[in-house]
Amino acid sequence: MSTPTNTVPVAKTERLISILLVPHVSEKSARVSEKNGQYVFRVRRDASKPEIRAAVELMFSVEVDSVQVVNVAGKQKRFGAMMGRRSDWKKAYISLKSGQTIDLSGAVTA
Repeated sequence: MSTPTNTVPVAKTERLISILLVPHVSEKSARVSEKNGQYVFRVRRDASKPEIRAAVELMFSVEVDSVQVVNVAGKQKRFGAMMGRRSDWKKAYISLKSGQTIDLSGAVTA
Protein backbone atom coordinates (compact mmCIF):
# COMPACT_ATOMS: atom_id res chain seq x y z
CA MET A 1 0.00 0.00 0.00
CA SER A 2 1.57 3.29 -1.08
CA THR A 3 1.11 6.60 0.69
CA PRO A 4 0.09 9.78 -1.15
CA THR A 5 3.02 12.01 -2.10
CA ASN A 6 1.60 15.15 -0.48
CA THR A 7 1.39 13.77 3.07
CA VAL A 8 4.06 14.26 5.71
CA PRO A 9 4.95 11.39 8.10
CA VAL A 10 3.64 11.81 11.67
CA ALA A 11 7.12 12.08 13.24
CA LYS A 12 8.08 14.77 10.72
CA THR A 13 4.82 16.66 11.39
CA GLU A 14 5.47 16.65 15.15
CA ARG A 15 8.98 17.99 14.54
CA LEU A 16 7.65 20.76 12.26
CA ILE A 17 5.03 21.79 14.79
CA SER A 18 7.73 22.18 17.44
CA ILE A 19 9.99 24.35 15.21
CA LEU A 20 8.11 27.66 15.62
CA LEU A 21 8.17 28.70 19.28
CA VAL A 22 6.46 32.10 19.30
CA PRO A 23 6.03 35.17 17.09
CA HIS A 24 8.70 37.71 18.02
CA VAL A 25 7.01 41.02 18.84
CA SER A 26 9.24 44.10 18.99
CA GLU A 27 9.51 47.54 17.44
CA LYS A 28 11.91 46.20 14.85
CA SER A 29 9.67 43.28 13.90
CA ALA A 30 6.68 45.63 13.55
CA ARG A 31 8.74 47.95 11.32
CA VAL A 32 9.96 45.03 9.18
CA SER A 33 6.40 43.72 8.90
CA GLU A 34 5.05 47.06 7.69
CA LYS A 35 7.93 47.89 5.35
CA ASN A 36 8.85 44.48 3.87
CA GLY A 37 5.84 42.31 4.67
CA GLN A 38 8.00 39.91 6.69
CA TYR A 39 7.00 37.99 9.80
CA VAL A 40 9.45 37.30 12.64
CA PHE A 41 9.36 34.12 14.72
CA ARG A 42 11.46 32.73 17.53
CA VAL A 43 12.47 29.23 16.42
CA ARG A 44 14.33 26.24 17.85
CA ARG A 45 18.10 26.63 17.85
CA ASP A 46 18.57 23.43 15.85
CA ALA A 47 16.05 24.38 13.13
CA SER A 48 17.22 24.73 9.52
CA LYS A 49 15.81 27.02 6.84
CA PRO A 50 13.98 24.21 4.97
CA GLU A 51 12.41 23.04 8.25
CA ILE A 52 11.30 26.58 9.14
CA ARG A 53 9.79 27.00 5.66
CA ALA A 54 7.93 23.70 5.93
CA ALA A 55 6.71 24.52 9.46
CA VAL A 56 5.25 27.89 8.43
CA GLU A 57 3.60 26.38 5.36
CA LEU A 58 2.14 23.55 7.46
CA MET A 59 0.87 25.64 10.38
CA PHE A 60 -0.49 28.68 8.51
CA SER A 61 -1.35 27.18 5.08
CA VAL A 62 0.62 29.83 3.17
CA GLU A 63 3.40 29.80 0.58
CA VAL A 64 6.79 31.00 1.83
CA ASP A 65 8.98 33.02 -0.53
CA SER A 66 12.16 33.21 1.58
CA VAL A 67 13.55 32.55 5.06
CA GLN A 68 16.36 34.49 6.73
CA VAL A 69 17.78 33.22 10.02
CA VAL A 70 19.63 35.12 12.75
CA ASN A 71 21.42 33.53 15.70
CA VAL A 72 21.04 35.89 18.67
CA ALA A 73 23.70 35.68 21.36
CA GLY A 74 22.53 35.74 24.98
CA LYS A 75 23.51 38.72 27.08
CA GLN A 76 25.63 38.82 30.23
CA LYS A 77 23.42 39.90 33.13
CA ARG A 78 23.98 40.57 36.80
CA PHE A 79 21.69 38.85 39.30
CA GLY A 80 22.52 40.55 42.59
CA ALA A 81 26.14 39.72 43.37
CA MET A 82 26.34 36.91 40.79
CA MET A 83 26.97 37.22 37.07
CA GLY A 84 24.72 35.21 34.82
CA ARG A 85 24.07 34.70 31.15
CA ARG A 86 20.85 34.54 29.18
CA SER A 87 20.45 31.71 26.69
CA ASP A 88 21.30 32.09 23.02
CA TRP A 89 18.31 31.88 20.66
CA LYS A 90 17.43 31.93 16.99
CA LYS A 91 14.91 34.02 15.09
CA ALA A 92 13.62 33.68 11.56
CA TYR A 93 12.43 36.39 9.17
CA ILE A 94 9.74 34.89 6.90
CA SER A 95 8.77 36.48 3.57
CA LEU A 96 5.56 35.20 2.01
CA LYS A 97 4.65 35.11 -1.67
CA SER A 98 2.51 38.03 -2.87
CA GLY A 99 -1.10 37.95 -1.73
CA GLN A 100 -0.34 35.74 1.30
CA THR A 101 -0.82 36.89 4.91
CA ILE A 102 -0.60 35.40 8.39
CA ASP A 103 -3.06 36.50 11.09
CA LEU A 104 -1.04 36.68 14.31
CA SER A 105 -3.69 38.56 16.29
CA GLY A 106 -5.28 35.37 17.62
CA ALA A 107 -8.74 36.83 17.16
CA VAL A 108 -11.51 34.26 16.86
CA THR A 109 -14.12 35.00 14.23
CA ALA A 110 -17.68 33.85 14.83
